[in-house]
Amino acid sequence: MNDIKTQQYESLLVKNGLKRTGARLQVLDILSHRNSATSQPYLEHVVGKDIDRVTLYRILKTFEEKGIIHRVLDKQGTANYAICSNSCTEHHHHDEHVHFNCNNCLRVYCLDDVKIPPLKIGGGFKIEDMNLIVSGICKECNQAN
Repeated sequence: MNDIKTQQYESLLVKNGLKRTGARLQVLDILSHRNSATSQPYLEHVVGKDIDRVTLYRILKTFEEKGIIHRVLDKQGTANYAICSNSCTEHHHHDEHVHFNCNNCLRVYCLDDVKIPPLKIGGGFKIEDMNLIVSGICKECNQAN
């Protein structure tokens, strides 16, 4: 981790009222360097024995609650995590963008530039979260064929 990135991660943690621990910094570093959402099993593999499973789970849960990361399910129902946009807060996620599941490599991509339009529904329903998942072949797999 370079010093500038470490300072950015530390600032993000402080802004959200969290302690700057090595484990939290490591998870932020891993998630921010991935071009697709990341599953907990993958994170467990990458961190190895540096962070135990329970601590990793707690970090992900806390980050999600604070609006630092958001969770999206892949086709198998596995939770994947990605860094949130700057507009997310502890009380509301603003990640109304399309998520793309690749049928080939099984990666989940956040398509931040493809926004989900606001929906108005009646009948006493209140929208608290929106998630649009599109499936197909990602750019990397498509170029490989």
